[in-house]
Amino acid sequence: MSTVHDLVIRSGTVVDGSGGAPFTADVAIDGGAVTAVSEVADAGHREIDAAGLLVTPGFVDIHTHYDGQVTWDPVLTPSALHGVTTVVMGNCGVGFAPVRAEDRDWLIGLMEGVEDIPGSVLAEGIAWDWESFPEYLDAIDTPHAIDFAAQVPHGAVRTYVMGARGADHTARPTEEETARMRAIIAEAVRAGALGWSTSRTAVHKTSAGEPTPSLTAPHSELVALAGGLRDAGGGVTDLISDFMDEPEEMELVRAIVAESGRPASVSITQADRVPGKWRDLLDGLAQVAERTGLPVLGQVAPRAVGVLLGWELSWHPFTANPVFRELADLATPELRERLRTPEVRARMLAAAPSDDNAFQHRLATDFERMYLLGTPPNYEPGPEDSVAAHAARAGVPAAEFAYETMLAGGLLYFPMLNYSDGNLDAVGDMLARAGTVPALGDGGAHCGAICDASFTTTMLTHWGRDRTRGRRFPVEWLIKRHTTDTATAVGLLDRGLLAPGYRADINVIDFEALQADHPDVRYDLPTGGRRLMQTATGYRATIVAGEVVLEDGEHTGALPGRLVRGAKAAPAGT
Repeated sequence: MSTVHDLVIRSGTVVDGSGGAPFTADVAIDGGAVTAVSEVADAGHREIDAAGLLVTPGFVDIHTHYDGQVTWDPVLTPSALHGVTTVVMGNCGVGFAPVRAEDRDWLIGLMEGVEDIPGSVLAEGIAWDWESFPEYLDAIDTPHAIDFAAQVPHGAVRTYVMGARGADHTARPTEEETARMRAIIAEAVRAGALGWSTSRTAVHKTSAGEPTPSLTAPHSELVALAGGLRDAGGGVTDLISDFMDEPEEMELVRAIVAESGRPASVSITQADRVPGKWRDLLDGLAQVAERTGLPVLGQVAPRAVGVLLGWELSWHPFTANPVFRELADLATPELRERLRTPEVRARMLAAAPSDDNAFQHRLATDFERMYLLGTPPNYEPGPEDSVAAHAARAGVPAAEFAYETMLAGGLLYFPMLNYSDGNLDAVGDMLARAGTVPALGDGGAHCGAICDASFTTTMLTHWGRDRTRGRRFPVEWLIKRHTTDTATAVGLLDRGLLAPGYRADINVIDFEALQADHPDVRYDLPTGGRRLMQTATGYRATIVAGEVVLEDGEHTGALPGRLVRGAKAAPAGT
């Protein structure tokens, strides 16, 4: 007697997430799980012809900041537009639970400053119908297009327990307060948090310019909080650090892992001031893993972390220009109208930056390291693609060329990390290295400056097909990196592989047509808030728990995604 499957994907080139060679097969799905990857004779209630297309597991993005957006956006864009079927939020020690009513504005200011999400958007968009972290999980446990999971953020925990003292960098928690923070971590993990996160970088500041609370937290506090994972019997640690005192900070990582008895991951990038330090840090993490016997991974990005520059965005070459500052509060249409006038244009091009901020000075002068993003976006530009080179060919000053390019609607690209050598060779080395996992896309964050939720698409197109300036990687290896490897890193062993029993989170991809589109500026957040959006071409279908949620980049209306509570075991018998 024949069976009718819920869905059958026919004749696709299956890249199953294991790293093995692609093969042609059908994929049958029933009850939200894969039931066959072979020749499937029985029909499906729905069938997708995937001949000539890749069929892959859905991507698992372990570093996002949808903590607020999850309460108002059921689709979780832009990540869902780039083949992502599971996101993990609550990274970098920032988030919105636990929280007392009187501390909500402070947490908004922390997220606004660290992750460039407009405070007005968060204040208007978040319902705040929770106090504890378990209550937060209950509040967000509603239907979405894709799955999502949360980590409990150190900044919120510290403020909840210590009150205003939590943001005082001279204050230290009492033994009782430290014990309470540890208990909150354990409670959160038992309720479904995948782990906890903390930040040790001076780059992270509140909207008022104050360092994030966890920057100066004593080592004893961080080690104690890590013990909350041991108490709960699960979870992972996510950490970002400047590693200014590298031996001491690496010892802290070791102590956190040893005390928790659980895996950890640490954000690793290449900084211009110490371009080779990333190798030392990955060596150090490998030694910690060897000493503790637990996975300690470096989260690495598949391209440079670069700021996008434009008149409507948070940054551009004239941000510190005194003439621009006279106009900065104008609505966009009026601003553009004024920028087009010969008088404003001449005054702005003649003026110098009005402060000595090193970053803003670079934006105003370093046109050799600033590039036209282009269409399609070029994320590994050469010297010939710089604003300075374009301006020289046009016979105009670089500042003038940048001014006119932005006025015409173009975006400029300013790589800040992972581009010290003017290419992505270091990124390739990071990706290829054992003990790393691709991440750091920051979906939902940096609304006015960065749009890196498209990292998953870049992984495939740039490293698997388009790169001309160095080595590329096999597509099956790249797929494994953003499916099985990322899912394993956070304990979600029920997904990331196309095999019977695994969750039916799947992408059907036209690999030759696959492309991250040029980002654009939209005003579609609560209160009309601004954000950068980046769509993609080539994802023919994205499937979550056996339901097609996106077709050719358009949401079908299906909402099978749910909050993922806690680690998940691999299917029985696998």
